[in-house]
Amino acid sequence: MDAKQRAGTRAAEFVEDGMTVGLGTGSTAYWLVERLGRRVREGLRVRCVPTSRRTEEQARALDIPLVTFSEVQQLDLAIDGADEIGPGLALVKGGGGALLREKLVARAARRFVVIADASKRVETLGRFPLPVEVVPFAWEVTARRVAGVTNTEPLLRRDERGEIYLTDNGNYVLDCRCGEIRDPEGTERDLKLLTGVVECGLFVNMADLAVVATDDAVEIIER
Repeated sequence: MDAKQRAGTRAAEFVEDGMTVGLGTGSTAYWLVERLGRRVREGLRVRCVPTSRRTEEQARALDIPLVTFSEVQQLDLAIDGADEIGPGLALVKGGGGALLREKLVARAARRFVVIADASKRVETLGRFPLPVEVVPFAWEVTARRVAGVTNTEPLLRRDERGEIYLTDNGNYVLDCRCGEIRDPEGTERDLKLLTGVVECGLFVNMADLAVVATDDAVEIIER
């Protein structure tokens, strides 16, 4: 069992019978959903909200019951991966392009658990490019404003065919190589104030607990 599988499998243990749970997106969250599907087959009763179409398809294939926010207003728990975990469990997320839905789901949860392999822990956020989701209209103008906040030249994300990447919400993603993000909370606030920015991949003061794994062990970190 590799580190990502170990972290996702361990995090599934936080799900209790009768819970409504937000399901994350990404290579580590994949193992969470796989383990949860097995628990559902064993009799666990849950209702889940997926953060992406990819996770929704995986959950449906495993017969995990799904609901939408038209049916529930609050979640008991959300579990999701991260691209970076910094001090105070500040996160960079959105490498998979689901940052807006991931933040909506995490904000709706009473408890937010982040899962990752140990390589994702950093002393200062910013090694991983910071994703910023923007509306397509006038994205070039928005990109210049984002550059002013991040002090970097944002790169428009493209898919494996070289075409502009579209999120599940039909928006674009700008990837910003910030270097070091010394003030994650302030950077998040300044980006969110820009017209044209839908969301950014900084998740500050949100995660309550982290499940961080190596190939041999799992560490539980509380904020």
